[in-house]
Amino acid sequence: MSTATARKTSIGQLVILIAIALFSVSCLLPFVMVISGSLSTEKDIMDHGYALLPKTITFDSYRILLLGSNRIFDAYGISILVTAAGTVLSLFVTSMGAYVMARRSFKYRNIFSIYVIITMLFNGGLVPWYIICVRYLDLKDTLWALILPMLANAFNMFLIRNFMLSIPEDLHESAKMDGAGEFRIFYQLILPLSLPVLATVGLFVALSYWNDWFLGLMFVDKQELQPLQLLLRTLVSNVEFLKSSSNAAAMQRISAQIPSESIKMALTVVTIGPIIFLYPFVQRFFVKGLMVGAVKG
Repeated sequence: MSTATARKTSIGQLVILIAIALFSVSCLLPFVMVISGSLSTEKDIMDHGYALLPKTITFDSYRILLLGSNRIFDAYGISILVTAAGTVLSLFVTSMGAYVMARRSFKYRNIFSIYVIITMLFNGGLVPWYIICVRYLDLKDTLWALILPMLANAFNMFLIRNFMLSIPEDLHESAKMDGAGEFRIFYQLILPLSLPVLATVGLFVALSYWNDWFLGLMFVDKQELQPLQLLLRTLVSNVEFLKSSSNAAAMQRISAQIPSESIKMALTVVTIGPIIFLYPFVQRFFVKGLMVGAVKG
């Protein structure tokens, strides 16, 4: 390679690195503004808007959240339990369905695939779904109500299926010749080889469980079973009610002292923290699993 070519390559790589660095910084700016907003006073936000650095640092929003710290900690525990159990169970059920669709020797796999596709295009509606979950499955006021309705996802199933199709069929035949059954092949051979796509789909599933509040709103009345997102949504709704109420002058004076905007930012910080810490552990699998699972097959 000539010196001129090497110099052009170096300049090109430098431009790409600078572009990536600028893009990375632009992705961090919203998080910085959220943290800054959670530490700002309500007056500063109303007068100057959101800024990268708070003009006046205050922890009033976090103090208000800590007033209900027992309920928040309980809700944190529920959300962590539901996210962990739901992610593991969802990956297991979804990967089993994907394995069935990926087995070329299974003569009904096309029929099964069509059935899964139909669930992506049509649904029975909210009322029949609610009746089945409450009356027939008896999920009302149980932890299973926060896990089972989102256990299987057709899109994730096809994503894992496409990855499994890239695994050579000879491995199945070799394992069968050694006396392994289908479940043993799936559990001890296919799942370890599918780790990249499982990590990718696992992140999607974990985010869905962690951010979900709708299932809690529909099926959970007991306060001790409410997930974090539902509790925080209720808190924001109560703050907005006080801010918009005009029934009494005393309520107006109280609501004027409530930092509603900074509370929203503090709630965002509280909810996104665990996901930010989780992502670096699965990031190395993310691109590989997503690209291979989407392209192969």
